[in-house]
Amino acid sequence: MKRLVLASNNKHKVAEIKAILSDYEVLTLNDVGIDVDVEETGTTFSENAYIKAKTIYDMIGMATIADDSGLMVEALGGAPGVYSARYAGEHGNDHANNLKVLRELDGVEMRDAKFVSAIVMIDSDGAVYSVIGETKGKILLDYDGEGGFGYDPIFYSYELNKSFGRATPEEKNSVSHRRKALDNLAILLIKKN
Repeated sequence: MKRLVLASNNKHKVAEIKAILSDYEVLTLNDVGIDVDVEETGTTFSENAYIKAKTIYDMIGMATIADDSGLMVEALGGAPGVYSARYAGEHGNDHANNLKVLRELDGVEMRDAKFVSAIVMIDSDGAVYSVIGETKGKILLDYDGEGGFGYDPIFYSYELNKSFGRATPEEKNSVSHRRKALDNLAILLIKKN
C-alpha cells in the first residue's frame, strides 16, 4: 500500500481525506512525530497548499499531500476565500464564521457560492502535482442540519439538493470539492505512470 503524509492537523480534513483515499495509507503529522503549524502566507488556496506540502516534505522526505480549501461567496467578491477558517477573527470558530457570512448576506438575493479545494502532492521523488476541485451551491438563510464542519450547515449543495449540514459523510464525500480535487490528482498520477 502506498503511503502519504497529510500535512494537516485538522481532524475533520484528515477524516475526509482518509475516507476518500482509501487505497493509500494516509499518515497524519502526529503519526510521523511532527508537531508544527505551518504558517499559511499565500494569497491563493494553491499557494497555501504548496507551502504546507513543501514544508512537511522538506522535514521528512516522504510523499506528502496538503489541502487548502475554503468557501467563496460570489456576492462577497469571493470572500471568505483563503481566510475561511478565520473569517470572523478567531481561527477555527465555525459558528462565528457562519454568522458573519449570514450577516453579510442579509437582504442579498444572489447567494451563489462554491467550496474550493487546492491539493498539492509532492511524491517521494520530489515531483510536484497541483490540482483544484470545486463544488457549487448557495448560502442558505440560516443553519440547516448539524452535520459536517465549517460552513457545511449554511451551504446548500446543488448536487445533493440539500445542505452539507444534512448530508451524511459518504454523501458529502461523493460530491465535495476535496473529492473532486483528489479525483483530479488521481488522473494526474495515472498519466504519470
